[in-house]
Amino acid sequence: MIAERPNEELSGANSKLALFERALLPHLNAAYNLARWITENDQDAEDMVQEAYLRALKPFDGFHGGDGRPWLLVIVRNTCCTWLRQNGSKELTTPLGEEIHKPEGEKFSPEALLRRSAEIELLKKALQELALEFREVLILGELEGLSYKQIAAIVGLPIGIVMSRLARARTQLRKRYAKSSSLEEKR
Repeated sequence: MIAERPNEELSGANSKLALFERALLPHLNAAYNLARWITENDQDAEDMVQEAYLRALKPFDGFHGGDGRPWLLVIVRNTCCTWLRQNGSKELTTPLGEEIHKPEGEKFSPEALLRRSAEIELLKKALQELALEFREVLILGELEGLSYKQIAAIVGLPIGIVMSRLARARTQLRKRYAKSSSLEEKR
């Protein structure tokens, strides 16, 4: 019987890890996306996601099932915010290294690709200019498709404030994009 206990404990650890992987690994892209927009740096975002997953594994016994994405994104956000405070909230300026992906079968002229690339860069710039409190709710709502309730749980604010911030973020983003776009046209 004594020899069975280590196997039982190992089996319990394996099942905890398997549950953890099923619940949280599908949300790796969402975690990275949020961390990337908060830290504004690819490498820092990767580090923050790794740290967040390690932090999530420790109290995973307290996870009561359901959608793991909001629970994980709270941990990612808190990890990033802690890191920003510890590093003096310095602004990081490493640009996103995304390439333009064209849908299969769709052909773009070099001019259309250049124009689309310029529009994407203007949008990224406008998004990066938003204050973090607006940028994070916009990323969670628009890019990650989370509900107001889920965003409120992640950022720790009442739904009304989330709705207000999201509306203000959209307005500010439109204004910044329009301003950047008109400046670009004048060049």
